[in-house]
Amino acid sequence: MQTGNLFADAAPPAEGEHFETLLQHRNLVVERILSSAAITPSEYVQTQDEWVLLAHGEAEMLVDGKSVVLAAGDYLFLPAGTPHTVVRVSQGAIWLALHLHPAEAI
Repeated sequence: MQTGNLFADAAPPAEGEHFETLLQHRNLVVERILSSAAITPSEYVQTQDEWVLLAHGEAEMLVDGKSVVLAAGDYLFLPAGTPHTVVRVSQGAIWLALHLHPAEAI
């Protein structure tokens, strides 16, 4: 059994984002992402599906060319191959990301 707390030791980095794997099981990876407001937007196009929850803070993303504004509690599904970029995020934002990799990729 593995236990933890999403909000424990959640100080954001001085800039950028910090990614921490909370669970890896078969083709599922669960990550906690801690965000600084000082980010450099980068586009991601992933080979896996991703479901992301903004647990704390606010953010704006560009998803497949469309602006998506998120507040604490909002979640979003990003199918594999969907271009997405975090363009703005509040200091100390906390995300929970679930990545579902193709079975042969892990």
